[in-house]
Amino acid sequence: MKRFLSGLLPRVAAAIALGILCGNLLPEWCVRIFVTFNEVFGQLLGFAIPLIIAGLVTPAIADIGRGAGRMLALTAVLAYAATVAAGFASYLVGAATFPSLITSRVEVDAAAEAADIAPYFSMEIPPIMGVMTALVLAFMLGLGIAHLRGDTLRRAAGEFRDVVSMAIDAVILPLLPLYIFGIFMNMTASGEVFRVLGVFAKIIGVIFLLHIAWLVALYAVAGAVARRNPLRMLGRMMPAYFTALGTQSSAATIPVTLARARSLGVSEQTAGFVIPLCATIHLSGSMLKIVACALALMIMQGMSYDFALFAGFVFMLGVTMVAAPGVPGGAIMAALGVLASMLGFSPADQALMISLYIAMDSFGTACNVTGDGALAVIVDRVAARKR
Repeated sequence: MKRFLSGLLPRVAAAIALGILCGNLLPEWCVRIFVTFNEVFGQLLGFAIPLIIAGLVTPAIADIGRGAGRMLALTAVLAYAATVAAGFASYLVGAATFPSLITSRVEVDAAAEAADIAPYFSMEIPPIMGVMTALVLAFMLGLGIAHLRGDTLRRAAGEFRDVVSMAIDAVILPLLPLYIFGIFMNMTASGEVFRVLGVFAKIIGVIFLLHIAWLVALYAVAGAVARRNPLRMLGRMMPAYFTALGTQSSAATIPVTLARARSLGVSEQTAGFVIPLCATIHLSGSMLKIVACALALMIMQGMSYDFALFAGFVFMLGVTMVAAPGVPGGAIMAALGVLASMLGFSPADQALMISLYIAMDSFGTACNVTGDGALAVIVDRVAARKR
């Protein structure tokens, strides 16, 4: 209980509640303090996003490329395909259902700025490179390092990843609740907060049902490949699902996921290879949430959300998901750059994305972990046929 209360989700929930409560109570001089903080933190976030992409994606691609063998290639292709397919499923369901659920239009940037209240000061922190530049650089360096025999660049990339992860864990994530507090306080002052929360409630319900439907579909495919009852297999993975709900970590759930995968008939060798790898590279649940939340915010603001735009977004997001750091909220932090560069999300949009994502973090992690079992079944069956 103590660990839960100290986690990111309770702090974000408290920030939202306090932001709504204080929006109409605090004097203007106090509100300006938080407006100033949001201005500076937004600039810091914009500066950090290209570094996050370069620092996380480069070693992730280098490490995957370093491995060898058909099982690695098969697992990586399946994990990426499942993650991308989840993104397209989320888009198609959202495009069909969200317009009827989101009937009111809210301009997030305008709502997030307290009316006629300016910060005490502003500070420009321009990023050292653009987001797409950082992504291309990360690909180039990652693929190059994977094919080099020397370890100098590999160690440098690994240490840079550690620095970025430390910055996320020690600076950005701890300050996020305060940033979200300021956003919701300003929304309350502008009178838009309850309309935004109403959209949140509807979207969370749809995404939860989408998670369940996706797991059933994933195990239907695994059942067809292995010629076994998919619902029975899914039932045997429930201990891993509920463990992930509590831990909010795919890595911490690996021992339980391994045991449940073996109970599905997956060989010891295959389970020992696929489950730890998929805990890093298979993120269907995270993809479902990010795509659905992004789509909802775009519909709410009257932005264009055509299929071609989201197709490129989903394919690129599938790559950046591999680099997500293993901390609560790590996937959405890795996705911020793609959200900004491809969908045009502002700092206020990103803050709402983070709030929505963290509100469902446990269910996304549980979906990722449970789906790992289905992928292990498929890999084991295909590997058995080639022996």
